[in-house]
Amino acid sequence: MNIDMLVFAEDWGRHPSSTQHLIRQLLPEQQILWVNSIGLRSPRFNQRDLKRSWSKLKAMIEQPNACDSISNDNDLTPQLVDPCAIPLHGSRLIRWLNQQLLIKRLSPLLNTQHNIAPLFWTSLPSAVDLVGKLGERAAIYYCGDDFSALDGVDHAPIKRMEQELADKCQLIITSSAKLASNFDPKKTHLIPHGVDYELFSRPQPRAKDLPNTGPIAGFYGAIAGWFDQRLFIQVARRLPHWQFILIGPAHVDISQMQAEKNIQWLGPKPHSQLPSYSQHWNVGLLPFLDNAQIRACNPLKLREYLAAGSLVVSTNFPALDGYRDLISVAAGATAFAQALEDSDYNNIDLTAERMRRQLRVKSESWASRAEDLKQILNDL
Repeated sequence: MNIDMLVFAEDWGRHPSSTQHLIRQLLPEQQILWVNSIGLRSPRFNQRDLKRSWSKLKAMIEQPNACDSISNDNDLTPQLVDPCAIPLHGSRLIRWLNQQLLIKRLSPLLNTQHNIAPLFWTSLPSAVDLVGKLGERAAIYYCGDDFSALDGVDHAPIKRMEQELADKCQLIITSSAKLASNFDPKKTHLIPHGVDYELFSRPQPRAKDLPNTGPIAGFYGAIAGWFDQRLFIQVARRLPHWQFILIGPAHVDISQMQAEKNIQWLGPKPHSQLPSYSQHWNVGLLPFLDNAQIRACNPLKLREYLAAGSLVVSTNFPALDGYRDLISVAAGATAFAQALEDSDYNNIDLTAERMRRQLRVKSESWASRAEDLKQILNDL
């Protein structure tokens, strides 16, 4: 097997991350070995963590010596491997044990006898102890989050591992200027997030579970610690004639939002189905807390909402720069609710304004971002 790149990231197919979008663009040209997630925090004794731990253990047992693959919409998949690693990153002994287990697991899959050594790409600081141990020709850190503030991460040990990783890697790529400012500018490049423009701009039928009454404001994505539930509830109470839709996995307790009559949680939906919602609701929402994680983020859904032609109302954060003339930015529940009421939400046709939102992101496709990436990799 000719492995041109070894990738450490989240579990393939769990959600469409920027790493997955970029790597998919490389698949027609390269052999990719994708290592599913080496966790960023110690598991807790709850149903979600126990279920996830069991699924990963089961995958390791069923595929002990070989790669597996899964399908996707483009029928292009990397070769997948489930790692054997213990997510207790504060222990030097456990880190050494993980290193040995992973070297043993991955080395047989990296037969470079007749090919050049692979590139080592990691989107996770937890892969730092593998850098330089697998015969790679260069190491790349792709940083898409502020791990010192990211919800659901063991911050102190992961931040230390990130610094080690930044020192070891020959190239660092970040998704935002704020993240880029944390690293050595001589080896750091910025590649902002892109958008699957064809998917989100191509007209799709209206989702059957969208409400049939009232103007609709919608959000999709993980409902986690960065989502401002208090703001969301206050806005919904101020606008009882609006319907508020939430799509995505809930990583926190959302019972207070579900108790509101005009808030509906529809659960997770396949990425390919999201345009059936965002093209047909009246306004897309970005109701984020003001914290370090959000100030460093570059949310994929921002460009996806615009590619769908959706009106957008958002709290304020730096990644809105470049799009502020297309977005209503509001601070506090009163202003947020007023922005919804002031939006031209009755106009759902492809008007000039709708087309202007779409055209703004048309040149920002993942294919275009991947061309920038290829140039950086070629220079490396």
